[in-house]
Amino acid sequence: MKTPEIPADEAKRIHALRAYNLLDTPPEERFDRLTRLARRLFDVPIALVSLVDVNRQWFKSCQGLAVTETSRDVSFCAHAILDNDIMLVPNTLSDERFFDNPLVTGDPGIRFYAGCPLIVPNGSSLGTLCLIDIKPRNMGDDERQLLRDLAKMAEQEIGALQMATMDELTLVANRRGFEAQAQQALNACQKLGMPATMLFFDLNDFKGINDRFGHAEGDRALIVFAGILSGLLRETDVVGRLGGDEFVALLTNASHLEAAEIMQRLHEAVVGWNLHEQRGYDIKFSVGQIEYAGEKHPSVQALLADSDQAMYSHKQLSKNVVINH
Repeated sequence: MKTPEIPADEAKRIHALRAYNLLDTPPEERFDRLTRLARRLFDVPIALVSLVDVNRQWFKSCQGLAVTETSRDVSFCAHAILDNDIMLVPNTLSDERFFDNPLVTGDPGIRFYAGCPLIVPNGSSLGTLCLIDIKPRNMGDDERQLLRDLAKMAEQEIGALQMATMDELTLVANRRGFEAQAQQALNACQKLGMPATMLFFDLNDFKGINDRFGHAEGDRALIVFAGILSGLLRETDVVGRLGGDEFVALLTNASHLEAAEIMQRLHEAVVGWNLHEQRGYDIKFSVGQIEYAGEKHPSVQALLADSDQAMYSHKQLSKNVVINH
């Protein structure tokens, strides 16, 4: 068996995969419809939308298999993402890469594979739309084009899903996107026994900026704050705009003291921007900081509610930036 090579753009590819927030999400009809259609059109027992993660391939949609993921080293799709067009394996037993692969010698007994890469706008292949059969077969030109067309539809659904989870103005996650990403992060923290801290921000006197300087300047302030916040946090942290002038950040594997250090840097960065830009107003914020506790916070919504309340308590004390210990 030949293990798949690592793509040259692997770091960029994995970053894009995380940004699309598809891994470990529930099944969705938009993808299941495509795999059902693929299985019927090509008369194959198995059709998948497979995403290639760091050490595994995970199935966003799976028709004909009982499992939801396999290790990357045995993954056919991890080979398929190395190219920009369909990878076709008419007979696995005649292919030196796969003849002794455990997915060939054992369940599900793969004999035929065809996978078309799912390529996002930055050029990275996140995974494939693939067809699997338990008997050898081939594909004609028309069938190949049909598979490409279905893969293009899957790419469009991925793009639409990202737009549905991203705030168009600030380009951070919207409420839906944040809650989904943050819940995944909390699940990981709970499983691994790692701390997490939720920060809930509200911009002070934001209405005054809109009233005095216009909505375009208000939008600018939102974009600036989102950019400063995102720039200070790690790739493993989750940032979102809940709506209006409310922002949130979930810091994973971060203690109370580490969160306070991040708050100090955020305070300094915002003050620095105010002094440098001299826009006629200062960006100011109130913040609620709550540490994640599994027994108190069974869901991300519970943690958001507590941090929201902490933010309002802080806002009542001061309209200026004060680091909330």
